[in-house]
Amino acid sequence: MFDKSAPIRFKGDLPDYLIRHTTFRQMQIFEAIVRLGSFTRAAEELFLTQPTVSTQLKKLTDVVGLTLIDQAGRHAKPTEVGEELYHTIRNIFDTLSDLDTRIASLKGLSRGRLRLCVITTAKYFAPEILGEFCREYSGIDVSLKVSNRESILERINNNEDDIYILGQPPEEVNIDTYSFAPNPLVVIASRSHPLCKESNITLERIAQEPFISREEGSGIRIAAMKLFAQHQIAPNIRMELGSNEAIKHAVVGDLGVAVLSLHSLSLEGAQGPVDLLDVEHFPIKRNWYLAHAKDKALSVIAKTFLDFAKSRGPAIRIQMESLYAEFVQCHEGRQEK
Repeated sequence: MFDKSAPIRFKGDLPDYLIRHTTFRQMQIFEAIVRLGSFTRAAEELFLTQPTVSTQLKKLTDVVGLTLIDQAGRHAKPTEVGEELYHTIRNIFDTLSDLDTRIASLKGLSRGRLRLCVITTAKYFAPEILGEFCREYSGIDVSLKVSNRESILERINNNEDDIYILGQPPEEVNIDTYSFAPNPLVVIASRSHPLCKESNITLERIAQEPFISREEGSGIRIAAMKLFAQHQIAPNIRMELGSNEAIKHAVVGDLGVAVLSLHSLSLEGAQGPVDLLDVEHFPIKRNWYLAHAKDKALSVIAKTFLDFAKSRGPAIRIQMESLYAEFVQCHEGRQEK
């Protein structure tokens, strides 16, 4: 039997007794619980039941001989020894990921894996880029994760993906970024809104309308609030919603106006249920960025996708210019009536 009374120090490799009595699945589950701060979210991410997650954590706790997780309410927080174990497991996973990268590089582009994570609004074009890439390199296994800004920052810090698509490069993480396509922000309203027939609407006037806004920390919200702040104007935020689709539905329901990426209107087009408002200083000109961790050794597949996505930038620009011109034409047609 192993000696549980010995001081536990996990930095570096796992102790021999943990290697002998711990499964890789238990390490996956524990890492997910700590990273996500929740048994429920860990179970959802790993496609397991919550009782399975709890059982495997208990088995790991029994092996270590000390409490690994403090659970206060719904939040799961690692103890001191749990924190040590978490960082050690992360080091193991990073090493395995680097090995996978090296193996993929040796195989070239005939086989391998690409992990892409994109900010929520990028879901309107990223799957198309990924689909085109897969048609050209059919032997590659790909995964696509769509998440909000806060979750993406966590994933970057945890080295969970190969490439990211972001609306605004974060200053708080160490990454390399490449601007590759436009991401204009526009003001939208329901087609029945009185302002749809007006031109050159001032910021002061639009700020009087009830606003449907993204949540705190959203890149779209940050950019819009920055513009209003520069002109010393405070918009009338009526409600906050966590998704672009929810905001669009609220706008269609005449609950207010909103600032969204023009990309979020690409499927409906100018004939859809929402319209663009002609507001001064809009569209806000922003860009999409491809990114990866600065110290990450990219596989041949990741490098190839990076170049492939960059090459799609001009086509995305043409698509956005055409969509915007379509809305402008419809607006001019309404004014003539």
